[in-house]
Amino acid sequence: MGIATDIVLIVLAALIGGMVAQRLGLPLIIGYILAGVAVSPHAGVLVVSNVHDINLLSEIGVALLLFALGLEFSLRELQPVRRIALVGTPIQMALTIAYGWGIGWYLGWPWLASLWLGTLMAFSSTMVILKTLANQGWMGTLSSRVMIGMLIVQDLAVVPPMIILPKLGDPATGLAMLGVATAKACAFMAAMILLGTRFLPWILARVAKSGSRELFLLAVTAIGLGVGYTTYLAGLSLAFGAFVAGMVLSESDHGHQALSDIVPLRDLFGLLFFVSVGMLLEPRFLLEHLETILVLVFAVGMGKGMIFFFIARIFGYGNVIPLAVGLGLFQIGEFALVLAKVGLEAGAISQEIHALVLSTAVVTMILTPLISGQTARLYALQRRRFRSEPLYSVNLPREGLHRHIVVVGCGRVGMQLALVLQKLGGPFVLVDLDQRRIELAKNASLPVIFGDAAQRLVLKAARVAHADMVLITTPGLAVALGVIRQVLAMNRACRIVVRASDVSHMPLFREAGAVGVIHPEFEAGLEFVRQALLHQQLPSATIQKVSDTIRQDIYGPLWHGALTWPTLEQLRISQPQFDLEWIPLQRATPLADISLRRGKIRETTGASVVGVMRDGTLVVNPDADFVLHQNDVIAVIGTPTACQNLRRLAKSGSSHP
Repeated sequence: MGIATDIVLIVLAALIGGMVAQRLGLPLIIGYILAGVAVSPHAGVLVVSNVHDINLLSEIGVALLLFALGLEFSLRELQPVRRIALVGTPIQMALTIAYGWGIGWYLGWPWLASLWLGTLMAFSSTMVILKTLANQGWMGTLSSRVMIGMLIVQDLAVVPPMIILPKLGDPATGLAMLGVATAKACAFMAAMILLGTRFLPWILARVAKSGSRELFLLAVTAIGLGVGYTTYLAGLSLAFGAFVAGMVLSESDHGHQALSDIVPLRDLFGLLFFVSVGMLLEPRFLLEHLETILVLVFAVGMGKGMIFFFIARIFGYGNVIPLAVGLGLFQIGEFALVLAKVGLEAGAISQEIHALVLSTAVVTMILTPLISGQTARLYALQRRRFRSEPLYSVNLPREGLHRHIVVVGCGRVGMQLALVLQKLGGPFVLVDLDQRRIELAKNASLPVIFGDAAQRLVLKAARVAHADMVLITTPGLAVALGVIRQVLAMNRACRIVVRASDVSHMPLFREAGAVGVIHPEFEAGLEFVRQALLHQQLPSATIQKVSDTIRQDIYGPLWHGALTWPTLEQLRISQPQFDLEWIPLQRATPLADISLRRGKIRETTGASVVGVMRDGTLVVNPDADFVLHQNDVIAVIGTPTACQNLRRLAKSGSSHP
């Protein structure tokens, strides 16, 4: 069947490679590249026979990739970080090109090949970084916004090298040919601005009015590839024309729908590109040149990471941001692979240099999630060695924090909790790593600290050692367990209540030391059940019994000791019957083993005992001869002062006031 068989083989291999990569927590494109290695002629098992034809088809993937990038492009996204994105990124690219040229010169490469190496090194991987940030939960932070802003500018900057660098490989063309290519590009841009901005959106609008999703998808694809083919006929890049077409359509009324429809097609043809990249990677070459490749990986990672680090520092970013940017953007990206292929076809770089760059790029992509994942740990080490940089915090009370509540997470649950605590006037502080949420908390005048709550330094800034309670509202298991361990290491007496996203996590939190575990989805589902039973007009007692049984099944196994789950449920159910307060009798309390008459509680404190909870059984309105025991929980009513007097009396070692 020829190429049809090859495509089937590629799709199956990419599926397996993608699933393995996802299972290992790596970006899917790494799996696609490794799938290409597996089906390449160098592997010798299941071999793709028409490699050249697959490479031609992969050019459509490159064009659609840049077309979708143009559809996604918006200057509004660069506003919060526009200085470092629009000014810092060109500086970074220039420094990286010079650094890469130096590496090539040190390795003895020709000046043109060294220039190509520096240019390829200047581009980082948008796909790898987006996947890594999503997996690590950093999306939305200021660090992620800086990285994405710089990546957008890098992606835009890939077009000029596609036009200019291939011309430098042919000395006969000289500056005249380079000028002709630049003039063509400018003329094409002008034509697209004057005509394309009116004509292309008009075509798309006419097709959209037909109501056919198939015709709309066909129109979007035809515009992207058609404009790209026009630029190809004019002697420019197919990908360049597709990108400009995407930019034109991005400002139309149907830009978002066009992007939504083109993404699956882009991903499918993009798969062919990354598989074709893997086909160029020779395992034997990798082993034979392993030392050189490792040197390149180290040089690229260290040098490029340091450039990003200092660029972020120069533009005024502090705390964890320079480190996160340096450890996140050190790799060679997918657009560098596109550009390297152009250089190989133009004869500007040799097959060996192309293979070295390709191997280095793949290795740095694979290392990115592993290296970037060490950001918090390395930042904590940096903080211990250099203590001059304060953590970013706002609205903290001047008198400091003492006997307060620490709320971990500024999401919907954390913000709602913080707003209630703010109204009640109690001392508290929020901790979060999402810069967007930090800004929301700042605008709401909430005390907040920017940082990872699993880090000891951040918890120290929140004065956890002096806190009464820590409420962990973030749903992540690993993060919550890390916070619990750090909090208890600093304050064993602190009460910790944690949010569980899965029932299976609840015992883990309890074993780690949390005194309370809340499952929001379970609570919401139980309320739906209650509402359904109320609608069926079942007796309230029956509904309450059903709810208690379900709660017992979920929460019961977590609790042991004097206050079992049934005891807590009895407390919760009976509390609405009284305007009262529950007070536990501690060990060695003066009230133990004496009757209410002899204890003279009402006479000495002003509070009245209206109920006693003992071993899960509630005694309502005990008489004067009722004898109190240790670990009883008594229900009392009275003024705040009276209840406070009784609380002091119930504590261990206290005497009558």
